[in-house]
Amino acid sequence: MALRSVLLAQCACYLLAFLFSAVALVPLAENGHSFGGRCLLFTEGMWLSANLTVQERERFTVHEWGPPAACRFSLLAGLLSLLLAAAHAWRALFFLCKGHEDSFFCAFLHLLVSALLVLLVFIASTIVSVGFTMWCDTITEKGSLPRSCEELQDVDLELNVDNSAFYDQFATAQFGLWAAWAAWLAITVLAFLKAYHNYRQEDLLDSLVHEKELLLARPGLRADCRQDKSAVI
Repeated sequence: MALRSVLLAQCACYLLAFLFSAVALVPLAENGHSFGGRCLLFTEGMWLSANLTVQERERFTVHEWGPPAACRFSLLAGLLSLLLAAAHAWRALFFLCKGHEDSFFCAFLHLLVSALLVLLVFIASTIVSVGFTMWCDTITEKGSLPRSCEELQDVDLELNVDNSAFYDQFATAQFGLWAAWAAWLAITVLAFLKAYHNYRQEDLLDSLVHEKELLLARPGLRADCRQDKSAVI
């Protein structure tokens, strides 16, 4: 019964990881398309005035776009999380319906895969959060502008990109990635419990087999002892 509860919890967590990965993956892909392949994360720039005698900031200029690897890694981590969550959810549901049980090796392998996903999604979540915060600090000059980062997505920055939804896209991506990370963390804990349960069960079975062999060997030992006594007499 306890093992069935673990399987049910794993199914729920896998489905949540799949859902949250999709929530993160879609806006990341949309932003990459809207920005023409340019990466918004860690982008450096500043506001310039068209007339130097006027202190009004009118145009934002990008000095250097963010590294493409930052956006690609986040996309890859989200995609990997989505695919593995779907595959493991189907497998867990199949085992739950059929009443099958993993061996210790398979349970330990799932534990390693889950731990790897926890690490990858954590790194991707950190990259998106830190990179987007740096972009917002740059575009708002660390909060000195009257408009917030969210409000500036309604302003045409004249960067030859579609920046009409960048804040909504990355806010959603951040939520999806951190929620997926929490789901994978729960999956890892459940995978550890399942691997430990299977290890204890296999250890118990080995002990029972050993005891059975000892019990079967005892009549033979008694017969040998009787033969030895007969020979002495």
